[in-house]
Amino acid sequence: MSLETNKLVGKVGRFGAPAGAAVALVLAATMFFHHNGVHAAMLPSAEPMDDNSVSSLVALDSAVEAVAARVTPAVVNVAVTSRGSAEHEMGGGQDDDESQEGPGPGQMQGLPPGFSQFFGQPRGMQRPQQQPLEHGIGSGIIISPDGYIVTNNHVIDGAVNMRVTLNDRRVLNAKLVGRDPLTDLAVIKVDAKDLPSIAWGDSSKLKPGQTVLAFGSPFGYFQFSVTRGIVSAVNRDNPYKQDARKLGGYIQTDAAINPGNSGGPLVNARGELVGINTFIISNGGSFAGAGFAIPSQIVRATSEQLIKTGAAHHGYLGISLNDVTPANASFFNLKAATGAIVAQVTPDSPAGKAGLKNGDVITELNGQQIVNGSALQVAVSEETPGTEIKLGIIRNGASQTINVKVGEYQKNAEVASEGGSTAPQKGKLGLAVAELTPDVRQQLHIPSQVNGVAVQSVRPASPAEDAGLAPGDVILEMNRKPIASTEQFVNDAHANPEGKDLLLLVWSQGNASYRVVHTDGASNQNGE
Repeated sequence: MSLETNKLVGKVGRFGAPAGAAVALVLAATMFFHHNGVHAAMLPSAEPMDDNSVSSLVALDSAVEAVAARVTPAVVNVAVTSRGSAEHEMGGGQDDDESQEGPGPGQMQGLPPGFSQFFGQPRGMQRPQQQPLEHGIGSGIIISPDGYIVTNNHVIDGAVNMRVTLNDRRVLNAKLVGRDPLTDLAVIKVDAKDLPSIAWGDSSKLKPGQTVLAFGSPFGYFQFSVTRGIVSAVNRDNPYKQDARKLGGYIQTDAAINPGNSGGPLVNARGELVGINTFIISNGGSFAGAGFAIPSQIVRATSEQLIKTGAAHHGYLGISLNDVTPANASFFNLKAATGAIVAQVTPDSPAGKAGLKNGDVITELNGQQIVNGSALQVAVSEETPGTEIKLGIIRNGASQTINVKVGEYQKNAEVASEGGSTAPQKGKLGLAVAELTPDVRQQLHIPSQVNGVAVQSVRPASPAEDAGLAPGDVILEMNRKPIASTEQFVNDAHANPEGKDLLLLVWSQGNASYRVVHTDGASNQNGE
């Protein structure tokens, strides 16, 4: 009620109403008619709908209730006391307020926006930011009756103490079994037996539109919550562009995921584990309809390795990738916009030793179709280091097979990863270029094996800027031909037919990627 209404009620209750006024009110109520002429007192009350009329909804409710009842006993709340870790590797960023305001009291320090937000704050646990110990709340899921639990690496990173609350309200100490920063997964264990656990599902069979449920402890207060939604999309790319080695393949869902849900399960209509909730994209740091989960295809393989050896071993090729798109497919003589384009091959890497080259399009791995770079990343990461795989590629329009002995991913080593963005360009690009002199190389920290021309400046709102080019980038190729000098670059750019797109191979911040530049005829300062 508003303050005014409260005052009015108070007056009526205190002073009462005169007897005549009461009679008038009764008569007025008796004579009141609706606009359709039916007396208000004679209106029948609405009857509940019969089961046949709402049978579909009732059946849906029953099904969701059954799934929730099956899964909830295996969901846990993970409370962590931790020290800030210097190893937080999840570079990149998500759209949320934390990236501007910084972590709040009691939150994990050094986590990227979109990950640190998942530490809900239980009341009474906040500490001043200068305190060495920090407290966080996450979620987890029991995957075996003997107490193995999967959660996110960023939930337990730096932990000095972990306590798990089970669905039956028991609180148990947990120990770390192993963690994997590359996939952001961790396995912890409690000393218990005959615990309820979840069955594994096959995330590769998920389709957009399918019903999924998300479980966890949103905001740290509301333990064992469940939300329902659909699979919005599958195989979403790695959003951490500052570290292209991070895997993609994420499941996107509109099932509500909020701070504190991190590490909790995403399940399908059968109650099977199909993903681990890991981050959201939101301007406000809370649910905005776009949550993301690590697919069970990755979770199961990684957790089994962690349980067996305490560490995860991932396959490594040593290439940077772009997706094939309708905009760039014609440059590679492709009929369909599917596959992963090799944009860079690391010297002496498994890919380099096998003969892969820039511009090769990988369409298959061991006979399985590769739809984009993210799918290849996931597939390669699951290969056992030292095994040999067969890559189906298209090189200059011709199909062939290349055998590659998979290496092992190491920290700070390049893994099969997605490169930068693809974008448009043309004849007059809106940028100035410079020769790669020793001074330029030293100033821009460009390795000796990188050859081409350096981007000196980019005009705002130009095709070059639209393509994502920036000062300090190095243009290695134009339309699949190496660039040896600024003169060649300018001549080739002007020779490109007006209105026809250009394909540039661009080296930027350690990775090469193909950029399709949609030209608009704009002129430039020094070159194109």
